[in-house]
Amino acid sequence: MSTNKDYNFFGMEDTRKQEVPLTEVEHIKENSRFLRGTIDESLIDNITGALRAADTHLIKFHGSYQQSDRDVESERKKQKLEPLYSFMIRIRVPGGIASPSQFLRIIELGDVYGNGTVKLTSRQAFQLHGVFKHNLKQTIRKINDTLLDTIAACGDVNRNVMCNPLSELSGIHNEVYTDAVRTSIHLTPHTKAYHEIWLDKQLVANTRDEDEEPIYGKTYLPRKFKMAFAIPPDNDVDIYANDLGFIAIKDQGQLAGYNVVVGGGMGMTFGNADTYPRIASNIGFIPKEMVLRVSEEVVKIQRDNGNRSDRKLARLKYTIDRLGLDWFINELQKRLGFKLQPWRPFTFTSNSDRYGWSRTTSGLWHLALFIEGGRIWDSNALQLKKALVEIALIHNGDFRLTGNQNLVIANISSSTKPRITAILNRYGINQASVFTGMRINSLACVALNTCPLAFAEAERYLPSLIDKLEEILKENGLEKESISIRMTGCPNGCARPYIAEIGLVGKSIGHYNLYLGGNTTGSRINVLYRETLNEQQIIGVLSPIFKSFSQERIKNEPFGDFVIRRGIVSEES
Repeated sequence: MSTNKDYNFFGMEDTRKQEVPLTEVEHIKENSRFLRGTIDESLIDNITGALRAADTHLIKFHGSYQQSDRDVESERKKQKLEPLYSFMIRIRVPGGIASPSQFLRIIELGDVYGNGTVKLTSRQAFQLHGVFKHNLKQTIRKINDTLLDTIAACGDVNRNVMCNPLSELSGIHNEVYTDAVRTSIHLTPHTKAYHEIWLDKQLVANTRDEDEEPIYGKTYLPRKFKMAFAIPPDNDVDIYANDLGFIAIKDQGQLAGYNVVVGGGMGMTFGNADTYPRIASNIGFIPKEMVLRVSEEVVKIQRDNGNRSDRKLARLKYTIDRLGLDWFINELQKRLGFKLQPWRPFTFTSNSDRYGWSRTTSGLWHLALFIEGGRIWDSNALQLKKALVEIALIHNGDFRLTGNQNLVIANISSSTKPRITAILNRYGINQASVFTGMRINSLACVALNTCPLAFAEAERYLPSLIDKLEEILKENGLEKESISIRMTGCPNGCARPYIAEIGLVGKSIGHYNLYLGGNTTGSRINVLYRETLNEQQIIGVLSPIFKSFSQERIKNEPFGDFVIRRGIVSEES
């Protein structure tokens, strides 16, 4: 218990000077001088490769996480050395679209300052790994030179805003993408700390003498906030897994507005029954011109009412369940000054990516490539990075990151298409059609060796597990069946395992909880089926289910629907 004279339980101004139980992170934010803390001093401290403890929280708002190489942890302890600290840098790409020059620069920065790889995230962002502290400032500065940035890529703020990357055929993609970018800009923190620390006060658009955060307030949000835009029938952004989602609705071929969903979130904590994954709730329809107002007011409701005494219960989903969905809707309408319109009908058909070649109405081409684990790198077996760099050097369109960690080479001219095809062929870069349906519907978080929260492997292990599961699928004639499988190294759910048809969540090294029963549109939570399984047990449990699915399924029945219909798991209520 501590006395906070300026802010109440929710971090807002309070003249009553009451005692409130705030988490340590809340005090760090309050005393940070709008996210400055002592980051400057930490960066020039050559005694350690780490930042000061409080600054490790603040630097998240600037787009970076302090990590260490856990593969060498025990050896360094024996040598009485501190952990091998480095930093992950996350680069925002609102709506997932980057230019070829930006793509090339990010690849270059990964080579020069990182570990030689670039990670495409499940939120349409780039991540660089293995950046040491003495390179952190110049790396972020050079990212800004590309006209991308890292501010608000992490931290207790609205993060990268997602949008379907391949929805030209809808006729409204450009409008929806523009709304996603506008919303990202509108909800970006106003603090000048980012420019002061990383750019030496360069490019400061805000000329006010004092910092202010008209949307977030001095202590920002109680926890991270995620937002996405979806264009039916595609739900490759997993709209229901977000705190706030906008589902585009057409009227006579034009964008009329959006259905609004709130309160989604994947994270949970093992052993804490008060935590759980949740899909977002439908609350109504808004005209397209109301997007910024609704976004801002939803964020402010969470700012004012979210739990600041327990970070495990601080996401919007818990605020809504604690206060009630009806309360939330009424509060939102009161702040907006108008009522939400009735929900409008639409249909999602898939939360997978549209792989392969497609042609736009303007005659340009898109190519959606499967990138296993979202990792762009060169190995002895596959020189993916070199191929993509060669393509970027001749490509006159753009690159699009998908919510499934894949990459779209977009707006390819007819004259460039044969050259891109030749590069892919020369490097042996296969299109998705050569892979099994399970592999191209797989998703994995980074996990070990760098994520400090991971209990188990994910990105490095899932491909080899799929190798073994593919043998069983092929025996049962299911190799082309689109079965989604997602793995995370901990229960925080970064790869959204709780809406997969098969979810694997790490409990300890080599052991996972198995979840079954998500659906192909990302609108249903799956169910815990077995706990703490090793590889042999996972294969042993899934093998008879795959066989039964092959023999007893209804025509075109998805795997997740089958396991519920057959009573293998019961649908989450």
